[in-house]
Amino acid sequence: MSDIIYKLNKVSERLSDEAFLTNKGLSNEVGIHVFCYDPQDEITVRAYFDNLMNQRDNIFKLIEKDLYKIFLNICEEKRIINSIPDMEERKGKEYLLTQLQKIAKPEAFVEKMKYEPHKKGDVLLITGVGRVWPFMRSHIILDNIQHIFPDIPVLMLYPGTFNGQDLGLFGRFSDEHYYRAFNLL
Repeated sequence: MSDIIYKLNKVSERLSDEAFLTNKGLSNEVGIHVFCYDPQDEITVRAYFDNLMNQRDNIFKLIEKDLYKIFLNICEEKRIINSIPDMEERKGKEYLLTQLQKIAKPEAFVEKMKYEPHKKGDVLLITGVGRVWPFMRSHIILDNIQHIFPDIPVLMLYPGTFNGQDLGLFGRFSDEHYYRAFNLL
């Protein structure tokens, strides 16, 4: 059995754990968890979680928030989505990145992630981390949502590594220190 299949087989059991669903045993920390995987397993991970979201007999409910879709929505609302390719061609990648980061601020992402009411068994599932990089960094999102979702667990699917302190996107890029998360497994 491959490593990713072994890990995925443990996910449903972990998400069904009452202590996980009620954020118990976290030393008063917000229940933010990271599920790390090799980026080459993206399709397998995505298919697994899509299937998990469609199952009706779970005691948990995954509420997906795709950071890339949120990013595109922000760009559409600002009416700039069609001008992005031209801006990159005329001004360059660095200029484009700076401009998009001014428009798609963390607060805008958080606003799009909010929902009410949070129900018992809800798990906020953050996806699209690799696709939204470098426009938005995962540690910034995690820093900005912890006060919004203190009552439900948050699970971020992360194509990279997390050693309890440092996030490493794609196993190549440092995504800064983040101390308040836990590895899911």
